[in-house]
Amino acid sequence: MTMVISKGDAMKTMGAGAFKTHCLSLIDEVYDRNEEIVITKRGKPMAKLIPLENKKPESVLGSMKGMFKIVGDIVSPITEPWEWDEDVFPHGTPERAEFERSQKKSAAGSAPRTPARRRK
Repeated sequence: MTMVISKGDAMKTMGAGAFKTHCLSLIDEVYDRNEEIVITKRGKPMAKLIPLENKKPESVLGSMKGMFKIVGDIVSPITEPWEWDEDVFPHGTPERAEFERSQKKSAAGSAPRTPARRRK
């Protein structure tokens, strides 16, 4: 087996007989190292073994980068806790009681007031 430099890249060349002997291991080597092998017959290049796209599985983290656009607040709940299903937020919980107290206060404070009469 000899090394031939072509186009700035290292490219292996080997005879057809040597390729036939080591074919399966060479296929793995070409795929794993992402390199090419030129197969010769009596010194004349006859074929080239090149890897297909070597797509290794991407990391799960960042694999969907750029595919979505975040609009608005993604941390806060969509609905208020008191609007949740009764199984999740039942009556009698401290959060629900606090909400009901704040609703009563705001209802009492928002009663329309008539302007006081002034004496002349």
